[in-house]
Amino acid sequence: MGVNAVFTAHADELGLTQDELARQMNAALQSLTGRPGDVSARTVRNLLNGRTRRPIGRSCIALEAVFGRPVSDLGFEPPRTAAPAEDPVHRRTLLLAATGTAAAAAVPARRSRLGQSDAERFHREYAALLRDDARIGGARRIENTAVELGARIRSSLAIGGASDRVQRHMYRLASDVTCLAAFGAIDASAPQRARAHLDKALALAGLARDGESMYRVWDHLMLTFSQRENHVEAAAGAEVMKRSAVARRDPLFASLGHVRHANALARLHRPAESLRALDLAEKAFGKAGCGRRSAWISFYSRAEFDALSSYVWTALGEHERAESCLHCTLAAIPDGMIRNRGLYLSHLSLCQARQGELELACATGRQAYGMLLPASGSRRTTNTLARTRQVIEATGTKAPEVVSWVEESRQWT
Repeated sequence: MGVNAVFTAHADELGLTQDELARQMNAALQSLTGRPGDVSARTVRNLLNGRTRRPIGRSCIALEAVFGRPVSDLGFEPPRTAAPAEDPVHRRTLLLAATGTAAAAAVPARRSRLGQSDAERFHREYAALLRDDARIGGARRIENTAVELGARIRSSLAIGGASDRVQRHMYRLASDVTCLAAFGAIDASAPQRARAHLDKALALAGLARDGESMYRVWDHLMLTFSQRENHVEAAAGAEVMKRSAVARRDPLFASLGHVRHANALARLHRPAESLRALDLAEKAFGKAGCGRRSAWISFYSRAEFDALSSYVWTALGEHERAESCLHCTLAAIPDGMIRNRGLYLSHLSLCQARQGELELACATGRQAYGMLLPASGSRRTTNTLARTRQVIEATGTKAPEVVSWVEESRQWT
């Protein structure tokens, strides 16, 4: 007996604690069988430490639903008998038998048909998470709740019975929810964890056969490349975005692809190409209308375009122009986007410090940190404030108010 290293690695990829994994397994069982699960942290601990080598019954079902793969791929011994993967009615029968419903083992259960109302119910949960993310940002609670919601959506699909239209809608929603989990990890500056989410989201977007979902996955992948300072792959990811079918069809998506490309090119020290891409981004943005789009792309307003442009100017060393863009952003950003307001204030503080406006940078930095709600885990903001402190310290200033801010800011980052 020894630790199940494979299962431990999969759980770590999703950032799941023992309690959180137990909660997700119970939610999957509720969705699949209609009965509450009774998985405890102790059950999960036995799975992790190798005490349980062959999960059976409800534990097996829950593990496969949460991780989206057979237990044999998670480092466990497979069950001695298994339902044929292509027979959802038989699988439903075994699921019910595992809950202790003896009659279900003898009589096949009636197929439960997923409908548009189910998709709308899941979508309302997703929309609420989007609002929470815009307000808080980087919170592990939101990331884990998104993972759980994605598991419940996939579990519902595993029962079968949905029309092709509903099935595609559900796969698209599962991909979007998983991307939301990934963005939570990105905001928390955890690109490796984000990449694990995005690998799943890409497969789900493929099953949905949906171009906008694919585009969103590539957008977030590009951000993970940037966080890991892999600007060559970031530029390649932006190329995929701007050449996608949805970008060819909708100027708003084309604009986002171009501005992401401009940022990557600036960091690769290719200024002329970067400015050309930024110009293309602005022209495409000007052509974008108010068509019907996915909810997540609504963040890309004029305020956001100016903010992303500021990143390009910063990378090119044009800090005054970057500051101007950020002032435009902060004047126009919606009140509900608290996380982004704090993030852009932190970048404004950094721009001011790089121009020698140290006292102003300190005041702006304090304001940025004050925007973060207690539940926030937005390390993008605190990491930017840490860079601001480094710039200020490098000046060697002894001004009392600046020295005081430097000491104060050490508690934030």
